[in-house]
Amino acid sequence: GSVLDEQTTEDANTAHVTDLLGETSVGGTATLTESGVTTLAPPDAIFHTKVAYGLDTHPSKINLGVGAYRTDDNKPWVLPSVRAAEEILIEQHLDHEYLPIAGDAEMCDLSLELILGDWGMANQERIARVQSVSGTGGLRMVAEFVHKFSPDSGIFIPEPTWGNHKTIMSAAYHPAGKYTYYDPSTLGLDFDGLVKDLKSFPKKSVILLHCCAQNPTGVDPSKEQWDQLAAVFKERDLMPWFDAPYLGFASGNIERDRYGLETFAKAGLELFVSLSYAKNFGLYGERVGCVFAICPTPDAAAAVKSQLCRITRYAHSNCPRYGARIVRTVLGDPSLKKQWHADIATMSSRIINMRTTLHSKLKELGTPGNWDHIINQIGMFTYTGLNPEQVKRMTSEFHIYLLASGRISMTGINSKNVDYVAQAIHTVVSTKSNL
Repeated sequence: GSVLDEQTTEDANTAHVTDLLGETSVGGTATLTESGVTTLAPPDAIFHTKVAYGLDTHPSKINLGVGAYRTDDNKPWVLPSVRAAEEILIEQHLDHEYLPIAGDAEMCDLSLELILGDWGMANQERIARVQSVSGTGGLRMVAEFVHKFSPDSGIFIPEPTWGNHKTIMSAAYHPAGKYTYYDPSTLGLDFDGLVKDLKSFPKKSVILLHCCAQNPTGVDPSKEQWDQLAAVFKERDLMPWFDAPYLGFASGNIERDRYGLETFAKAGLELFVSLSYAKNFGLYGERVGCVFAICPTPDAAAAVKSQLCRITRYAHSNCPRYGARIVRTVLGDPSLKKQWHADIATMSSRIINMRTTLHSKLKELGTPGNWDHIINQIGMFTYTGLNPEQVKRMTSEFHIYLLASGRISMTGINSKNVDYVAQAIHTVVSTKSNL
């Protein structure tokens, strides 16, 4: 896990999508030949899983692939705090002019307070902050920044991680290496392997960390482990980069979910943060986020901000306005902010309840193996431990769609289908395929 390595699960995911959709939907078909483009790009595993699910006509089909919150009735949910903010904005009869290149400044300031509390406000002069096109855009922005201003610094991402991380780094001409994170034998954190890899990396290396609710494993460090990691980063002079798409969504408590980030900041580490409001505000399609850089001085922060703005300018000029207005309205109004905290508690508690229920069902069925990882992991996703063959059976025999890695989105499970999901897992683990 300590060397640059291009091998990922892409091949397995592509094969899985091929199984779901058939050969004609996946690469190799000549198109636009005169332009020199001769093959289709490989499919995105997550979105093509959604397509395959949509084509399935089986009445019991279930989509456990896409990471978007669903109610117990399997419906999208507009947060009450968001709906209230929208009503306020409608009454203001606002225009749709461009935002400044740096985005909605008030939204960014309120976001700083959200992610770093009083410490963030006390140190705001040396924290650069700009709006981003949700989390993905923020990740690309930082990757571009690192490539341009620290080209000799390696970027390292956890193994496993969100599938888009590697692609984003490569697109920014800064391919990422890997570090040890997950232990398949325990279905938990390989903390010793993680620390060993960190201590082997060159100084000034940039290390991507999941702020909370690690995707895809749902495995996070404990508070004590975060404390130890901060010390290792200081000792080795490493640069942390926190990806924060699930702040508040993991446990329902902002302070708990930001513990690692806050610990690193208070330890005096310079760092980046890529924050998204897709999940915790339910603003998936509005593409709202922020990038933060904790710098040594206010002058350094001003310089970093100017360069982030320059990247924004040539990437997309400026960010969408509507979602930023919603976030600013909610975070800037004490009563709406209180409602929002209740909203994220509603979402996280439903997911935690489904974890508990699924775990109990598997125990009742006597499913072989230890399934405690389902209740020990946190956030939207669970790494089930199912192997690729068992995943194929989940789809072919039970019409349950998930990634080849065995990752499932807990939001796709509800009180009406949890028995069916548990029985499917029990069957593919307990028996051999009849096919």
